Amino acid sequence: MAERSTAAVDVADNSGEKLLAAKADEATADGTAEAQDSTDRKSQDADGRLHPSESSLPTPDLHSGHKLARRYRLEECITRLDGFSSWRAVDEKLRRAVGVHVLPADHPRARSVLAAARSAALLGDPRFVQVLDAVEEDDLVYVVHEWLPDATELTSLLAAGPMEAHDAYQLVSQISQAMAAAHREGLAHLRLTPGAVLRSSTGQYRIRGLTVNAALRGITSDKPQRADTEAIGALLYAALTQRWPYETDAYGLSGLPKGMGLIAPDQVRAGVHRGLSELAMRALANDGATASRQEQPCTTPDELAKAVSAMPRIRPPEPAFTAPPEYQRTTYQQGTYRRPPAGPGVAATAPVPVPPAPLQSRTGKALKWAVSALLIAALGLGSWQLAEKFLGQGDDSGTDSTQTTSPSPDNKPLAAPKPLRLDSALEFMPSGSGISPEDASKAVDGDPGSAWITHRYVGYANFGNLSPRRDGSGIVVDLGSVQNIRGVEIEMFRGGQKAEVLAAAPDATAPSSLADFPQHLTKLETVGSELKQTLDKPVRARFVLVHITELPSDGTSDGYRGGISEISVLG
Repeated sequence: MAERSTAAVDVADNSGEKLLAAKADEATADGTAEAQDSTDRKSQDADGRLHPSESSLPTPDLHSGHKLARRYRLEECITRLDGFSSWRAVDEKLRRAVGVHVLPADHPRARSVLAAARSAALLGDPRFVQVLDAVEEDDLVYVVHEWLPDATELTSLLAAGPMEAHDAYQLVSQISQAMAAAHREGLAHLRLTPGAVLRSSTGQYRIRGLTVNAALRGITSDKPQRADTEAIGALLYAALTQRWPYETDAYGLSGLPKGMGLIAPDQVRAGVHRGLSELAMRALANDGATASRQEQPCTTPDELAKAVSAMPRIRPPEPAFTAPPEYQRTTYQQGTYRRPPAGPGVAATAPVPVPPAPLQSRTGKALKWAVSALLIAALGLGSWQLAEKFLGQGDDSGTDSTQTTSPSPDNKPLAAPKPLRLDSALEFMPSGSGISPEDASKAVDGDPGSAWITHRYVGYANFGNLSPRRDGSGIVVDLGSVQNIRGVEIEMFRGGQKAEVLAAAPDATAPSSLADFPQHLTKLETVGSELKQTLDKPVRARFVLVHITELPSDGTSDGYRGGISEISVLG
């Protein structure tokens, strides 16, 4: 068995560092210090060599209730470690929960943490927990990021047991695609552990701590793509087996037996999906050697994402069928209703009452007569209307013979479409970089006065003819579940934009490219200040994309700018 790198393990000795309020099973913890971190912490390079970290540094003297920038009120300290602390806080300006990392401005890693946070903030990919602010102020450096109270940490999911094959497939597929997009922008994670992965209530995975978690601990790597790929392989291995693929226990998981080397997941636990087992072995540092095949190893997240895409799709398990309860006969049918008691020593032989035949009772006969009378009346009314229509057509008096008849119950018009509830809105970023992702919610806030607005582009209407914008941009709205879509009503920020409305496939979970939206609700054309469309036939989908490919003039000779004010999906 080939020697494996330990860059993804990130486990140091547990010599007694006391973590404040560390909760391994809490989804909203910031995940930047698991129980493996200690006072005598060590960092690792890409080849697995350990070297001592900086000496223990004092953390800022902060307390609950302290305010940063007169805006972020610290609530609960999650981690206090190696000169920095992590907090759950409240953004009093926007009235929302946030997470905050704080360290002294003279900390040896303060500059690298600021640079990492600002680089991560520019990515704007919704698959990552977003960095909201990175500031140096009052001798402190602090990084503010999203807080997801409804998400569940992967550590908690793994504590409950191994994942089903479909869930593990979704995990490796979404994480590898997200990290491939990050590496295309030159960003690495280097600390992709179960504590850094969250699953939302809709089944989408979010990665937190991109570049920042490693910068806080001074972790670097000569081979960042290899390190992140091996980390994804370790997550897949743990999802399939509920074991950590190294000899050391970590993240609440038992390690592999000592001296055995790397064992394929399908040899650790029975019933593991063979294709996923081989994929985990290819991602881990074992030169791609498996028991049955000699596949090339996956050394980058992009290679791993392509290998996942090449696999046959794993469908979710069929829901378990629950047999209906056994039919219980009533006492009347069992013949015990008003049965006279049997005399001593005499067997009860009273006959079982037989219910009358259908429609032979007094009520049944009355119902038959009522139905017959209705049928006769309907036939008479239809004959009268038909005769009057023909008589009217043969009338030579020149009067209008058109008769107005009441609509038949069978031809009732469908109820008018009503707006569906929109769960969330994200900016469409097929290249991974956004325009104004923080303003995407303004397109669904019910206020036409607010809008998601593009930057000003010069020279070309197709977003300045820039390569990252070759597929345009727009807003993706999430309906929360698959719905019957009967129309759309969209208020554009400015008329003259070339736009269309698309819908993803019903089984889509995290659409991010144009290919993920195969259903056309409108055609691509230049629209005015409103884009409205009622569909002849409902379309089933959960995700709807308002796609803009060209922008209108902003009133200058060479400038172009557009946007979306309000989106309403009808059902």
